[in-house]
Amino acid sequence: MNDLAHLRVVDLTTGVAGPYATKLFADAGAEVVKIEPAGGDPLRRYSATGADLNGRDGALFGYLNAAKRSIVGTFADDHVQALVAGADLLVDDTGAIDVDAARERWPHLVVLSITPFGLTGPYATRPANEFTVQAESGSILYRGRPTRTPVMAGGRPAEFLSGAYGAPAALAAVLRARRTGVGEHLDLSMAEVMAVAAPIFSDLLHHLLGRPELVTPARSMETPSIERAKDGYVGFNTNTAQMFQSFLIMLERPDLLDDAELMTIGGRTRRADWPEIMSTWMLDHTVDEIVEVASALRIPVTPVYDGGSILGNEHLVARGAFVENPAGFVQPRIPYRLDDEDAPPPAAAPGLDADRANVLPRPAPVPTEPTADPNGLPLAGLRVLDLTAWWAGPSSTHALALLGADVIHVESTGHPDGMRMTGYITGRARWWESSHVFLAVNTDKRGITLDLGSEEGRTLCAELIRWADVVVENFSPRVMDHWGFDADSVRAINPDVVYARMPAFGLSGPWRDRVGFAQTMEQMTMASITGYPDDAPLIPKGPCDPNAGMHGAWAMLVALARREREGRGVLVESTMIEAALNACPLPVLEFTAYGAVMTRSVNRSTSAAPQGVYAGEGYEQWLALSVEDDRQWATLVEVLGSPAWATDDALATHEGRAARHDDIDRELAAWVAGRDVGEVAD
Repeated sequence: MNDLAHLRVVDLTTGVAGPYATKLFADAGAEVVKIEPAGGDPLRRYSATGADLNGRDGALFGYLNAAKRSIVGTFADDHVQALVAGADLLVDDTGAIDVDAARERWPHLVVLSITPFGLTGPYATRPANEFTVQAESGSILYRGRPTRTPVMAGGRPAEFLSGAYGAPAALAAVLRARRTGVGEHLDLSMAEVMAVAAPIFSDLLHHLLGRPELVTPARSMETPSIERAKDGYVGFNTNTAQMFQSFLIMLERPDLLDDAELMTIGGRTRRADWPEIMSTWMLDHTVDEIVEVASALRIPVTPVYDGGSILGNEHLVARGAFVENPAGFVQPRIPYRLDDEDAPPPAAAPGLDADRANVLPRPAPVPTEPTADPNGLPLAGLRVLDLTAWWAGPSSTHALALLGADVIHVESTGHPDGMRMTGYITGRARWWESSHVFLAVNTDKRGITLDLGSEEGRTLCAELIRWADVVVENFSPRVMDHWGFDADSVRAINPDVVYARMPAFGLSGPWRDRVGFAQTMEQMTMASITGYPDDAPLIPKGPCDPNAGMHGAWAMLVALARREREGRGVLVESTMIEAALNACPLPVLEFTAYGAVMTRSVNRSTSAAPQGVYAGEGYEQWLALSVEDDRQWATLVEVLGSPAWATDDALATHEGRAARHDDIDRELAAWVAGRDVGEVAD
């Protein structure tokens, strides 16, 4: 995994988003130099469960910063600027750098800016954190029971996903800069990432429907989703009619197969008897029994795990998905493999300022193709054969298309992309062209149909494989193998191709041939820390699909760098489940580092108090508010008009506010109730 060893990255970021982007570079061998403030990255002192670190760096810091170098300084320091002068990529999350001046001084440099709302626009200077970014993006409003408060997604997904989105675009720009000598500025907005990754393009659907008045809560519950069994929770997904029909068979209710109302999610939601139909059977069976039966019926299914129990999952154990960090905790391994190679074990994170004498300036890279067009999109000329379906696979090839690649998306008329069949608008003459998710993730591509079940279709597909630089598929492995397009066969057709396979669970292991969707991955990794403490866990509803897509796109770009260096094709294996584990590592990190099991806390955080969602004036108007330090609390007290309850000295500290969070919530809820939440937020 030294495919990017020729690159130097200067990382000015703290927290999660920027360090996760640069972690991907470090995992692929790039030299990442972390520039820290005098007190160090605050994440060194962070635990999601409030564990006593005993002066050690936090596990999340160790996970994100393994194998990096640490130097104390600021961008204005001479020794930092000397490093930037020879770097390929500068990553910043302060928004305070004069990017135009930096790029004029160092024309080869690629700059990735990661900020809550981007560097331009009326929100550019607004204070924000993970919680309020989720709220502004629409994520929180779409999650939870319609009759209860909206709920944030646990595990800091906005930050992890922002890193996952930023890294592939940055690498594509760096690879172009290496050729042309001309860099780029990438301005990434975390709120825009979450607007894509969480509400599932609901705004586009609303637009396609003519923007009707909203008269019901945006929150809805899939059913079946996470259901209680005799000894725990089980997660299901029934995206297709066949999956739901199989679910009824599992419940031993074939008499319901002709019940038209139950065949739709809306119908099941309206049926008062549906929860009892499920629970009557579920509560009579154990989690293991249910998973065994559902898997045999090819229903996407999984136990709902927490940070401790997932370590015993038979499939992840068989694949070696968890590895030991030198700091003494367990973490997910790198979520992709090239040419069937295992990645090396994690290296240690650096001590503060440990590398001041070890990292020396170097000259700027010399362009390899100085006469090439510096204004074209980074992947212009790259040819991609897209054999993917639904959202995860198409989102990976969509990223390549937006970066300039020529992408041909393949379907068949007998089995079109399943996403066309989800979210389409009934009553349209060409209803199969109206699915908002399909439309959103397949722009900038070309589309054809081939019947890969026929000899003619497979022959034509082989011709396209010869044409392609990259071939991408995300079926369960048995599907491509059945069609004769296993790795050896594809390489025989085109020895120079990058063949990217993105199965849910991987190309090996006992769950190899199981079907899995985003809901399945979220049930395995994120649901246990999302939702109401007195209710079943909730899926975040969306992030694991684009997360898998961005990790897949990243792996393809690293493979292209290997192909350029070695002059041969590369096999890529990038799995949904391991990408999900990497972007939601906190449950495993906290359990193995501190013995703490993360739980559901609705909207609360160990690092902010108060933090919550409060109903304002008008239908479904909500305010998300987060106070991270004592200064912010003092300012909020002024905004409230300094009422007697808020000026209690016991609330002047985080510890005091956390101890009386329920009391504060009641007062804030009463204050917000009669106000316009937009005005309050301003």
